This record gives sequence, structure tokens and C-alpha cells, in this order.
Amino acid sequence: MTNPLRLGMLTPSSNTILEPVTSAMLAGMPEATAHFGRFRVTEISLSDQALAQFDLEPMLTAADLLADAHCDALCWNGTSAGWLGFDKDVALCEAIEARTGIKASSSVLALSEIFKLAGVRTFGLVTPYIDDVQTGIIENFRSEGYDCVAERHLGVKVNFDFALTTPDQLREMIRDVAQAKPDGIVILCTNLAGAALAEEMEPEIGIPIYDSISTAVWGALRAAGVPPRHIEGWGRLFTDLGDL
Repeated sequence: MTNPLRLGMLTPSSNTILEPVTSAMLAGMPEATAHFGRFRVTEISLSDQALAQFDLEPMLTAADLLADAHCDALCWNGTSAGWLGFDKDVALCEAIEARTGIKASSSVLALSEIFKLAGVRTFGLVTPYIDDVQTGIIENFRSEGYDCVAERHLGVKVNFDFALTTPDQLREMIRDVAQAKPDGIVILCTNLAGAALAEEMEPEIGIPIYDSISTAVWGALRAAGVPPRHIEGWGRLFTDLGDL
């Protein structure tokens, strides 16, 4: 690859993890750059106010501004479809493409595609969320044909605070859900520093780890027509499914 590649990421306003991690992930692709458009997200819960944060118009406005940067693909680098329903991200991506003419993807839709390609039917779930959000995620994934056989969550609803979760906390949660021997382990939140743990922990537990920031980058590259294999050192997602 020699031509510039610009990936536009729709970003929750209080997220401090996904931008540096996405940029680090793309560091081995000097022709690729990530560009971020924020819209306000501060709380993750099922209250009306929190759910309204994911209305289409603020997200489309952020997409419009990213389109000004001539991005090759746009991606919703967030996990709200986990508790709102996968159809929300389908509608969002369709609306972005209709409005900007740019191919769109999302972290959750990419994860669903990854599950299909990898043959994942059972998964372990690691999140920072509160009880009813976690339950909603498990139910939505079940409706899509994926069975959560083990889960851990931290009971936090302030989006900024998710980033304060330590790598050791995440390691403990990953090891806990790995005991159920799922087909894959999902770290579902793009404000958790879990992506780098895939390369470290997959040899230990023998199970692929699918972090939400990683799935967003994987999906954005595919939307831009670039094989994800160009990402190195970030786990089995990019080695096992890098050419698909």
C-alpha cells in the first residue's frame, strides 16, 4: 500500500482510550491515519437521557464533519448496539452511507461478522457496565444466535470512569470467563484498555480475545477495502481473520 488511507472514527465524547489505542494499532501502517469525530456520551445506562445520547442526528453530524476529511471509511467506534440492538447500527451505517457516500461500519457489526467467520457460537463477556445494561447485551447477542456462557462486569455507568479500569482488573476478568471455555472472549467497551491484552493472554488461555477497539479497526479496514492482516502484534483477530 502506498496511497494514503484515512479511517474516520465516531467517538464518544468522554472516551479517552480508543483514540490512542487506534493510533497505536495503525502505527505499523504508515500510510494509514485515524481521524476522530466526537459526539456527547457521558453515561451508559438504560435511562431515557442516556439512551437519547445515541440518537441518529448527533452521530450523523459527526459523520458529516469526518466526511470533510475525505475519509475512506467511517466507523462507529462504540458498543451501544450491544444493549440497543444490532439493528441500530445497521440503520446508522445505512444512514451514514446515504448521507456521505462513504462506506460505514461499526464495532458491534464487525464483531458479529467476526463471530460468523470464526465459527463462534459461545462467548465470554467482559464489560464495565451496570447490571441491566449487561443483561441487555447478553439478550441481544442471544437473539443473534450467540450464547454468553460466562460474564464479568464492573457495575460502572460513568463513561469516563471506564478508562480507569486497570489492566490487572481486566486480566482477572478475562481469566474468570475463560474457565467456561467459550469459543471467544469479548471485551465490549471502547473505553477499556483491553486491546493490547489479546497478544499477551491468548497463548495463556488458548481462546481468541475480541476487543471492541480491535473489531472497530478490523471492520473499518475491511470497509475501506484493505486486508486487516496489516495490523501486527494485536492478537489472533488480525492473524486468523486478516485475509478475509
